[in-house]
Amino acid sequence: MKRLILIISGPSGVGKSTLLAHLPKEEFYFSVSHTTRKPRPGEVDGKDYYFVTKDTFMEMLQRNEFLEWIQVHSNFYGTASSEVEKAFSLGKHLVFDVEVIGASNLRRKFGQEAISIFIAPPTLSVLEERLKNRGTENDEKIRERLQRASLELTYLSFFDYVVVNDDLDQAKASLLAIVRAELSRPWRCHLGY
Repeated sequence: MKRLILIISGPSGVGKSTLLAHLPKEEFYFSVSHTTRKPRPGEVDGKDYYFVTKDTFMEMLQRNEFLEWIQVHSNFYGTASSEVEKAFSLGKHLVFDVEVIGASNLRRKFGQEAISIFIAPPTLSVLEERLKNRGTENDEKIRERLQRASLELTYLSFFDYVVVNDDLDQAKASLLAIVRAELSRPWRCHLGY
């Protein structure tokens, strides 16, 4: 079977991590991005992100180690090429959880091999409430994230699929249906006929 490459994007606080947790870990490798931002409470280096200094990030950038990278506010984020090698060496499907510019760059890199899914909030006011309830950012950061979300929502038409995370069970069902359908495409299957 040809491995599936999923590119997942959407605003911060929309529930991407919650939805992706429903994909079986024994079949899917979740790419871990590098970032220069400080870890939030409970985040683990190497699991949530590879937390690196700005100098380390810039050295990796100079060595052309990133498939894609971006600066968001004062922090840098990037996906190392080695994440693809890790996933495929384990025989797993690959999942990227990246912001919209990173998603666009990965689409250019992988072309039709990748499937892109945008996770959208039902409204910006619902997203604002979720960000407040998360309790990880102050009011200024929440405003920045909402402004960024407004920009990110303008990219919806560039994605193969959109899943609106209004009701978690329905959003989960939609995501899993998309993955099942994509895995069933004839060119991914080797049936031996």
